[in-house]
Amino acid sequence: MNRERIIRAVDEILRLREQGCSQQEVARRLAVDRSFVSRLESLGEVRKGGPIAVVGFPIANKADILQVVREEGVDYAFMLTEQERWDFLERPGTEIFGEIMALAAEIRKCRAVIVLGANRPAQFLQAFLARDAAVFQLHQLPGSEGAFDPEEVRRVVRNLKTS
Repeated sequence: MNRERIIRAVDEILRLREQGCSQQEVARRLAVDRSFVSRLESLGEVRKGGPIAVVGFPIANKADILQVVREEGVDYAFMLTEQERWDFLERPGTEIFGEIMALAAEIRKCRAVIVLGANRPAQFLQAFLARDAAVFQLHQLPGSEGAFDPEEVRRVVRNLKTS
C-alpha cells in the first residue's frame, strides 16, 4: 500500500467535492465507486439526522447556493443554471435517462430533500420523494429570475441537521 497515494486521492476527492462536483462525477473522474466517495464524506461528519440533498434547476445564483451547501455539509447537491439545463437536454436521450436514474438513486437515499423551485420538475421531485423523504420546497426570491436566498437554504439545512 502506498500511503501517500491514498492521501493524495482523498485530498483530490475532497477538493472536487468542495468545488461542487457531484459524488458521481468525482467517482467517474477518479475511477472509484461513488459509494466510496459517500463513505469518505460520512467519516468526517457526525450529526443526528440522515443524509440531506439539495436539488434545483434553473438556479440563477448556483455558485452562492453551492457555497452554502458545501459549508453546511450537505450530502448531495444537484443544481443547474438555465444554460446548463438546456445543455443537459441537448444530450442523447439514453444519456439523459441514465443521468436522471442516477439522480433519482442518489436523492432517494436521503431522508430530507430541499427542492429549489416551484416549476414542474420541482413538483415532480416532491411527488416522487413524498413517501421516502421529507421534502422542503423553497421558492425563488421575489422579483428574481431563478435566484434563491442562500441564508434560507442555510437555515433549512441547519434545522434538518439537528432534528
